[in-house]
Amino acid sequence: MFSIPAVTWTLTAVLLLSGSYHFMAAARAHRLTDRVNNGLHALMTVLMAAMLWNLAPSTMLVQIAVLGAAALWFVIQAVARPEFKLLCAGSQGRLKCVYHSLTMAAAAVMVAMMGHVTTGSHGTAPMDGMSMSGMSMGHDHHAMAAAAQSTVAVTSSHSPGLAILLTVFFGTAAVIFMILLLRFRAAKTAHRHHGTPRRTFGADHGLEAIGAAVMALMFATMVA
Repeated sequence: MFSIPAVTWTLTAVLLLSGSYHFMAAARAHRLTDRVNNGLHALMTVLMAAMLWNLAPSTMLVQIAVLGAAALWFVIQAVARPEFKLLCAGSQGRLKCVYHSLTMAAAAVMVAMMGHVTTGSHGTAPMDGMSMSGMSMGHDHHAMAAAAQSTVAVTSSHSPGLAILLTVFFGTAAVIFMILLLRFRAAKTAHRHHGTPRRTFGADHGLEAIGAAVMALMFATMVA
């Protein structure tokens, strides 16, 4: 995805470290929903890391289905009735689940967009290299190649606008989570003698900021 190997390796390391954190959080969690939620986040980070290297493109539909189901799962949690205490509770928890559902849906969109790019860059090449005898067969070949190229062009013509929108969205989200992290640290310092806030909140804000920044960078590469 990125032309600079150092950037690709750095983002891969960040994603895998984030995935490891969510995996360990899932293993330590006592509630089933926390295990599922952290497990889904760990899976999403692994899939995003795979996208950086264009790995397993043949499983694109499976990846989209899994990420779409994960997005639906977070939506269900966000709109669940208050008596279901195991799901998202309170306005802050529901807002967090809404954001996570958008993140999962955006990851599914990214997989689909990467799949179209892969198809566009590799799908017509074998056809161009084939040697065919007969003018009619050659005409059919060029017609099929032109149709494939036009299909990819139509698909990608709508991608830049969506990529820009998602880049701005996740870039804004990264800034918001960084502000929340700084506010958390300030509150922790100010109330050190009156009770320390839970550390997990700060870690969560930091992870969300990093994840949003990575999503923004990956979508930014799809703008052109």
